[in-house]
Amino acid sequence: MTRSATRRPRRRRPFGAAALVAAGLAAGALSITPGSAGASEAPKQAREVASEELKEVFFVGNNWEGTADIINSRGDYAKIGRINMIPDKKERLREIYLNPIKLAFFIGIRLGPGEGHDQYVDDMYTTKDGRSVVASRPSFADVVSIDVRSGKINWRFPVSGFRSDHMAVSPDGTQVAVSSSTSNTVHVLDMTTGKEAGNFKTGDKPHENVYTDGGKYLWNMAIGEVNTDMDAPWQDFTKGDRRITVADAETFEVKKIIDMRERLDAFGRKDLSDALRPVAFTPDESKMYFQVSFFNGFVEYDVHKDEITRVKTLPKNPDTSDERTTYVNDSRHHGMSMSPQGDKLCIAGTMDDYVTVVNRETLQEGPLVTASKPYWATVSGDGKHCVVSESGTDQVTAIDFATGRKVTSIPVGDHPQRVRLGHVPTDWTGPITG
Repeated sequence: MTRSATRRPRRRRPFGAAALVAAGLAAGALSITPGSAGASEAPKQAREVASEELKEVFFVGNNWEGTADIINSRGDYAKIGRINMIPDKKERLREIYLNPIKLAFFIGIRLGPGEGHDQYVDDMYTTKDGRSVVASRPSFADVVSIDVRSGKINWRFPVSGFRSDHMAVSPDGTQVAVSSSTSNTVHVLDMTTGKEAGNFKTGDKPHENVYTDGGKYLWNMAIGEVNTDMDAPWQDFTKGDRRITVADAETFEVKKIIDMRERLDAFGRKDLSDALRPVAFTPDESKMYFQVSFFNGFVEYDVHKDEITRVKTLPKNPDTSDERTTYVNDSRHHGMSMSPQGDKLCIAGTMDDYVTVVNRETLQEGPLVTASKPYWATVSGDGKHCVVSESGTDQVTAIDFATGRKVTSIPVGDHPQRVRLGHVPTDWTGPITG
């Protein structure tokens, strides 16, 4: 397998003085039985067209550019518009430059997780009426709601700490949960008003959020420190407190803490990191699959038994170095989704430059589809395709779940990262770049 000729040169994470700035970013017994509601990456409400007046689409967040491309969620995946996700950029930068502490973290984000770029849009969800898109903006340490017609900001919520990250929307579409990386907090906000409904504490560097049991529980995966070069196994203790925190989605009381270090050790995989990256639940939520730092593969976890049951190692790209410090933010593989039937997993082999569809029963991978630094994986509106963001070549690519083969690629903006299903009014037209 050869590396794409259009791939951008890989950036080694900064060390020395730059790392010192980036380092500023570092600052259970209860049994929970899953319900029957699916907890896949995209919420159920996002898969159902809410009314005849709405059009289902994908929002593609172009992280370094600060825009979101809107594309059809099935069929031709054609682009239908673009929204500027940082219409208040001048105001935010003025605020940052006048505050030495905020400026230090802003630069730290650029030199660390941003790979030399500012991170303007991480995650996105639309409101149920399709009138607004709610997005987290890491470099601005906030969450905003933007009107999809006017491009104006409806509300803004500054998170505690200095960086916002992954989000999740409740199954009923009324609330959105956002990770605040530097304060070890998950904030839960009202989608319409931006008012905080509640929050809870997590491990170090909260990352992925997932609602389960029809919205009864909210799972957060803390990944710890991923922006230093202290990646050798004997330096693992420097990575911080990595754990799953399960909270009541109504009261925000922490109900359970899951330490995957204990589960991995019990399974005989002390060599694997316990920093959980993207996850995917089966439709009945009995199994959870997750990726971990530095590993070309994924892990199967039985939620009922509270134990790891299988580990799958996927092929390495011979052109990818085994030197762990060359992996972007510790991610060898970052991005996974599950087919609606629960029989296939789609895996983004980020640093190995491929995407593959895996049979969930046998764990046998399909063809390795060449992709340039694929960073996220989700499911098309009709459930037939896995859709991945290729951050290395600025495009979104659809892979057929049935055959494992590439369907099409669509050019988007600079460094596409999160891809989410959402809705806009049927008569909406873009672009909105104001």
